[in-house]
Amino acid sequence: MNQRSLTLLAIFLSPALAAAPLPNTMMSAPVAVSPQAKAGIVAQLEARRAQRGLDARHGFAVLVTHPGMQGTQVARVAHTWKGVPIFGSESVVVLDANGRIQSESCSERRIGLGKNAGTAAAANGPAADFSVVPALTAKQAIDKALASLGATASHVAPPTAELIVYPVMRTERTAAARDKQEYELNALDVEDVVDHYELAYLVHTRMQVGDKPVYHDTVVSARDGSILDQWNMLQTVIGVGKSQYNGEVPINTTLVDGKYKMIDDTRGTGGKFGAMAITNANHGTSAGNVYVNDTNTWGDGKNYIPKGSTTDANGQTAAVNAMWGLMNTYDALKNIFGWQSLDGHNTATYIAAHVNTAYDNAYYSDTCRCMFIGDGSSFYSLGSIDVIGHEMGHGVTAATSNLTYSGESGGLNESASDINGEVVEAYARAGGKGETIPAEGNDWVLGKEISKSGTPLRWMYKPSKDGSSPDAWSTSIKRIDVHYSSGPNNRMFYFLSQGSNADKASDYYSKYLVKAPASMSGIGLDKAYRIWFKANTTKFTSSTNYADARAKMIEAAEELYGKGGREAIAVQRAYAAINVGADVDE
Repeated sequence: MNQRSLTLLAIFLSPALAAAPLPNTMMSAPVAVSPQAKAGIVAQLEARRAQRGLDARHGFAVLVTHPGMQGTQVARVAHTWKGVPIFGSESVVVLDANGRIQSESCSERRIGLGKNAGTAAAANGPAADFSVVPALTAKQAIDKALASLGATASHVAPPTAELIVYPVMRTERTAAARDKQEYELNALDVEDVVDHYELAYLVHTRMQVGDKPVYHDTVVSARDGSILDQWNMLQTVIGVGKSQYNGEVPINTTLVDGKYKMIDDTRGTGGKFGAMAITNANHGTSAGNVYVNDTNTWGDGKNYIPKGSTTDANGQTAAVNAMWGLMNTYDALKNIFGWQSLDGHNTATYIAAHVNTAYDNAYYSDTCRCMFIGDGSSFYSLGSIDVIGHEMGHGVTAATSNLTYSGESGGLNESASDINGEVVEAYARAGGKGETIPAEGNDWVLGKEISKSGTPLRWMYKPSKDGSSPDAWSTSIKRIDVHYSSGPNNRMFYFLSQGSNADKASDYYSKYLVKAPASMSGIGLDKAYRIWFKANTTKFTSSTNYADARAKMIEAAEELYGKGGREAIAVQRAYAAINVGADVDE
């Protein structure tokens, strides 16, 4: 016997809020792209090589495809050199129903390959014939990466190494900004250029030290084994929260052989458990088993008692929070965009509750494309709606733009998840139904609801209130932690949605808005998120930075709402407010 069931549990819902319908931006139905279709995409791109000054050594490899807007499909295509992928250099192409390319968004880091560059072409420079023959094996590169981490650890997943051409980047000023003082620089005054190329291995290590996950990506020279770059890949939010966040809420469960399982077979297919599910890690680091109960009443609405049972009513509350958050994240994306699950192909995911003991974190794992929630020590249980929306947002970004989790792109990756968390919060608190995002219902801060002190983790409207995040872009932003470099883009999104304030004493004031009116007008949460989602899923590449994000957001706004419209102008003003591009009059 397998019967879906609906039960009520603990979470408070605010009244539904009306919202006017907007342009249809629904995604097309997920369609598997055949090898022949992929070959067709590559052939179209190869036909454009000559006009870009590229020869036959420059190639293309389709990485992933996913649904696009209004009957289109999107393909993400790596640029290759002699068959080896060039890190951060790629094309995002939108295809019509016949597989023809409608548009191409490109990240160009390949141009120097295959060209003489004078004295710059020494050793690893952009020489005429850059060799892709490694001196190290993949196994040796993995050993070098593990040695650099210096930790005694066990592997969550086997380490892997991929041979790549690694462009080493430097930042240059534009000619117009050459004489500007550092503090005067705008994001459009500088550009990232390739300094030289290195043949390297991109090594993925997913380990745990004791009961703590340690995830890294490491770039290892394929010539001499030196470490060229390394970044933390644990996509986390240090959460805040109680267990009784929202009163009673409905959650979907499944009745199997007289037992209720926390599996929602109406959302998602396939995956580890065949549908969306909540599991009990039971203070371990693995997912554990799906929650099972004799009755269809779950949880007690109270914060988890440290080291108590994870299966009694108190222990079930964390699972209730998780399922409600997962259901609302799924529904918001599906109902608003037609985007199914995290990858757009309706592949089921799951959330593991009670990971580790008194663990002050929640994180998304790219090894299982799932989420782990800790019970907290300094914080309450970490399963608040905005935290779950945030972590699940990492899954959407991983399936689409795959913004590299380092530098400016890493900050945009984190911001994408913060934005998703706020949207899911607004959608859930308005009843979790409808094809538009409610105008209000979220609080524009991350984690306030679950903070023991009531102090949020991040403030979208004025990031500097946390003491570490900047309010605006500067040349130093690429050198700070991605949880802080996300700040300016969070502020941009707040201004785009809600507008700003002309009062210099206000938290909503920006000194960079110098055109009229001094307080920019917002376009509402629904329109703002539609523009952001379109840009992130159909235009951003893995190496998109703040300046590129602005350009792609303007394109998205113009495609959705028209050239020169108030929405495109609002995007320009919102980015100007964080020192990315010039301000314009409304």
